[in-house]
Amino acid sequence: MLRISKLTDYATVILAYLANAPGRMHAAAEVAEHTRLALPTVSKLLKELQRAGLVASTRGSRGGYQLTRPPAAISAASILDALEGPVAITECSGKDSHCGIEHVCRVGRAWQRVNAAIRRALNDLTLAQLAGLESGVVRVPDFGVEVRGQKPLPRVDRSPWLPSHPSSNHWSARSIAMAS
Repeated sequence: MLRISKLTDYATVILAYLANAPGRMHAAAEVAEHTRLALPTVSKLLKELQRAGLVASTRGSRGGYQLTRPPAAISAASILDALEGPVAITECSGKDSHCGIEHVCRVGRAWQRVNAAIRRALNDLTLAQLAGLESGVVRVPDFGVEVRGQKPLPRVDRSPWLPSHPSSNHWSARSIAMAS
């Protein structure tokens, strides 16, 4: 099954919280309190996000963390790349393929197309959309029609794991679990 890790999921929740006030510094303790994630987890993820260049930190009494770019300029792909590395659903889908049968494989090209479609969808989805800051519909490719010949699924204005109100500062792992 294709699934991001729990820590990547939590990092997205943290980034969505920071996106609600992108020009302001946020202490790790504040982020932990408002997201209802454990402080050690928040601290660890903020450090990883800083190393990836998605957040910047400032020390001192007025310090904290903030996004390095506007939420609309941060893609879901860049978030996943920072925490899990590039999406590669099969060995031959990654940049450095080490598959011993790639030269005779008949299915590799099809999996590479699927991987490219997933990558495009992740590149098209922004942190602003994930955080519910942009009005409008998040476009999701309709793989159901292409793969199974079924009717398209209805479009969703908001992701089910976001808080019920876009200005809510209470993010929780429980709200993420509802989407699973």
